[in-house]
Amino acid sequence: MANTQSMCTSFMGQLLNGGHQFGSITLTSRTSLTAPTIDTFKAALYLVGATKNASTTAFTLSDATEVTSTNYATGGVVVTNANVPVATNASATAGVAYWTPSASIVYGTSALPVTFAAFDAVLLYNSTQGNTAVSVHTFSSQTITAGVFTLTMPTSSTTTALLRLSTT
Repeated sequence: MANTQSMCTSFMGQLLNGGHQFGSITLTSRTSLTAPTIDTFKAALYLVGATKNASTTAFTLSDATEVTSTNYATGGVVVTNANVPVATNASATAGVAYWTPSASIVYGTSALPVTFAAFDAVLLYNSTQGNTAVSVHTFSSQTITAGVFTLTMPTSSTTTALLRLSTT
């Protein structure tokens, strides 16, 4: 079994139904007619033997394949979400929408270091909307011994953003 990088299939359908709100918008929100709110997204880490992929539909509390550590809370960490999603209309990049968290995702601190067995994936999920899965991102196998693990976010652009949707 292996983790596979992908946008979760259930997430794509939920987008069409307005199930996720990455930024404040002027449209009527599903939860408030006057004050749309941004959803809270989290990032949980998974062991090398996990099977997170496009068919993952939600974060599950009792998943034995999530990493564990003294200073790691089940469910991972909150993702800093100050970037507004962008949809482009420029001729060279028309038909692309994208979003990237506004800060790196950090697990542990110098005062509260983490220790993880081999892990190679992060599940981005919407904790506001029933822990629904957004995407799985993989990287080379990592182990951490009494340290801080940082996932540096890519530039938020049409070609490098963490989440990209395209008409082509």
